Amino acid sequence: MSSSGEPAGFRAISEQVLHEGFVISLANGTFEAPDGTRFDRDIVHHPGAVAVVPLHEDGTVVLVRQYRAPLDRMMLELPAGKRDVAGEPPEVTAGRELVEEVGLNAATLEFLVAFHNSVGFSDEECLVYVGRGLTEAPLDHDGIEEEFMDVVRLPLADAVAMIASGEITDAKTVIGLTMVTASGR
Repeated sequence: MSSSGEPAGFRAISEQVLHEGFVISLANGTFEAPDGTRFDRDIVHHPGAVAVVPLHEDGTVVLVRQYRAPLDRMMLELPAGKRDVAGEPPEVTAGRELVEEVGLNAATLEFLVAFHNSVGFSDEECLVYVGRGLTEAPLDHDGIEEEFMDVVRLPLADAVAMIASGEITDAKTVIGLTMVTASGR
């Protein structure tokens, strides 16, 4: 692989969709290596996601504790959501998710980072923002998990310590909180 991200002689040959789900689709892709060898890979297609670090002027952040079915447990996370509205700019999605999940409007949403969650099998990309100038808005929960989640406000330093202790393990949350802390933003 070249440093520019070009596939360095690899190429996609074909793809067969195996399953279309509520959020994702599963496909089997056939690829060719630089030496002509063909190989198959399972691929999960995802519409992408956004996450927001809601940062209050007093240095506190707002997280959500919600049930995550794949892990069968509650997880402490940044407010986030899928990019499932066609043509909607990601910062609009981020603002909408902030209102839906924690009842906050952000005067500003500053882009922090984009990352790919699990490049070995998925094309999901998550865009993380920091939200400032936070004001209350009516909650607009969307989904059963949101109906039963808790909104948690705590000092940013405490949230970062929860990463180190292993209490926070969600990738978007680890990345978002770490980026805000490292960048001094």
